[in-house]
Amino acid sequence: MMALYISPDWSLANRRAPSVRRLSGIRHRQSGQSLIELAFLVPLLLLLALGVIEVGRYAYISILVGNAARAGTAFGAQSLPQSVDTVGITNAAHNDFQSNGQNVSSLTVTSSVSCGCDSSGAVAAAACTGVGAGTCAAGHWVVTLSVTASGTFSSLFSYPGIPASITVSRTSTMRVALV
Repeated sequence: MMALYISPDWSLANRRAPSVRRLSGIRHRQSGQSLIELAFLVPLLLLLALGVIEVGRYAYISILVGNAARAGTAFGAQSLPQSVDTVGITNAAHNDFQSNGQNVSSLTVTSSVSCGCDSSGAVAAAACTGVGAGTCAAGHWVVTLSVTASGTFSSLFSYPGIPASITVSRTSTMRVALV
């Protein structure tokens, strides 16, 4: 039987040393690749984040304009005299819009009153006569107040193909209390 003699300086690490050296050279040449990938992705990610911020701001202004319309409608729907008080309706909408930190000069408010006879859930239109309640042959008299608020959304930056400011309009409608 023949014995295999292995010298003490021979080891697995020494045997693989040249290939590890070759791989470390490859790794060394690829060390800037992740930096270049990051440089390509950062502008895209910033653009995406900016778009999300702008959409969020648009949604916020839309909600505030809708809330202002509802505040004006809630003021006017309390009674028949208040339903035709355009100054009070406008002030209620402006106060709601301003209480959320917005400039009221960018908000316009219009209101209209419609009347009719409600018979089993179907409202037949009728002419509104002053501030008082009308009469119906069948059903009961209904007065409806609609308030439309329009505000302006201005973007932080100008984008190609997208206008710098957009008009946001919301309408709220409620029945007026006939008390």
